[in-house]
Amino acid sequence: MRYSYEFKMYCIELYRQGKWPDTPDGIKDQYNFRRMIRRWVRVLYHNGPLALRHSETKKKWTSQEKYELVKQVLDGSPCQAVALENGINPGMLHLWVRRYKYLGYHGLETSPGRPPKDPTKMKKKPNDNSQELTESEREELLRLRKENARIKAEIEVIKKEIALREEKQAALLKAKKQQSSKNSGKKDTN
Repeated sequence: MRYSYEFKMYCIELYRQGKWPDTPDGIKDQYNFRRMIRRWVRVLYHNGPLALRHSETKKKWTSQEKYELVKQVLDGSPCQAVALENGINPGMLHLWVRRYKYLGYHGLETSPGRPPKDPTKMKKKPNDNSQELTESEREELLRLRKENARIKAEIEVIKKEIALREEKQAALLKAKKQQSSKNSGKKDTN
């Protein structure tokens, strides 16, 4: 449910007087409504009265701005406090932190969003990729593809070497265990 700016300010004023407003119709849980009022008070304190107004457009957070907030949380600041100071929902900040931990900085760059219901109604963007590559760009692309293939091959060789080493170590360990079990069997017979 969206509350008007005037209603929010009215609730905050009553809260400051030590009173609670009546829970609006359609709200089943009085505790959650009161918790929301306390949050409004904290938002007002940290960001001023304009933070309680509904904006006409959502703020677009850049990857760098998201990273700065995530970094504050990872450095030990409480997620709730960082969110309140910056005027965002704590749940959104938790999501950014989870994405950063799982995908790194790249997780902050993309926001998957909800897929459109009807693909035919999607806005068409001008196709900027329709330009042909220049000769130098084509050569660079080929060079990078070759380098990428070479690096992948090197990684595969290293993985195989590690697997062979681990296999050899396991065989040696198994041989030692068998040797020690034979030796302990001989001592018991004496």
